[in-house]
Amino acid sequence: MYFCTKFNLLVIATVMIVVALVAIAVVLLGVKIFFVKGGRFPNTHIHDNAEMRRRGITCARDKEFYDN
Repeated sequence: MYFCTKFNLLVIATVMIVVALVAIAVVLLGVKIFFVKGGRFPNTHIHDNAEMRRRGITCARDKEFYDN
C-alpha cells in the first residue's frame, strides 16, 4: 500500500525540478548545435589548434605515441 505523505510529495517535486533544470542545461549547452544550420561542437584538441601548432605545443598523448 502506498501512502502519499508530504515527504513523498516533496521528494517527487524535487526530482521533477532537478530533471527540468538538467534538461534546460542540455538545451542551452546545445543551442548552437540544435538551432544553427551546420552547427557543431567546437574542436578543442591541441593538434587541431593552429596557434598551438605555431607555438610548438603538442599533446602529451601524441608525444608518448610518436616517441615509441
